[in-house]
Amino acid sequence: MTELTQRVHPTDLELAALISSKICHDVIGPVGAIYNGLEILNEDDDAEAKSYALSVIRNVTEQASARLQFARFAFGAAGSAGSLIDLGTAEQISRGFIGNNKHKLHWQGLAGHMAKDKVKLLLNLIAVSVTALPRGGDIEVIMSGTTEVPNFVLRCKGTGARAPQHLTEFITGEGIPPLDAMTIQAYYTWRLAQSAGMPLSIVKDGNDVLLSALS
Repeated sequence: MTELTQRVHPTDLELAALISSKICHDVIGPVGAIYNGLEILNEDDDAEAKSYALSVIRNVTEQASARLQFARFAFGAAGSAGSLIDLGTAEQISRGFIGNNKHKLHWQGLAGHMAKDKVKLLLNLIAVSVTALPRGGDIEVIMSGTTEVPNFVLRCKGTGARAPQHLTEFITGEGIPPLDAMTIQAYYTWRLAQSAGMPLSIVKDGNDVLLSALS
């Protein structure tokens, strides 16, 4: 029996608390930056400083909004049970989440509507793929099959590409880390893959890392 099967999964309340901590962790930085920018506006009469503060506020407000929108679909209900989600919407919020900094998102494959549990899995795969590229790089989302029976392959390309943080341990059931705000993303992704009937695999392809969820 593996270490994972010997462990007790978190209760619904514990899982909700961990995900809440994850969301707060992701947005506290931008919100803090907004507060700092507002303080500069209130206390500094220099026109250049005010212009800089407004620029920071705009950028981090957009960032916070994108992260919350992503969390709403990746972690939240985003509709009633069994509902379908437009893949165009999934692409849009994914691009907002990744942004235009050191990571670049490339999206190809299926169009139309897909079951909510599978879209949530795809979004969480995109989120964990960011941890596969600590120095930045390209995340290529490739979908095949049909919207009813899809396959997801994410190619992570960049310097120092590695397996997404903590995900291998949950897939193999070996060396499982304690669940906290930093590991819950990988755990939740693994659980979503199980629920969707799409087992996960991580392989190296040259310098790239391929993260797959196949029906």
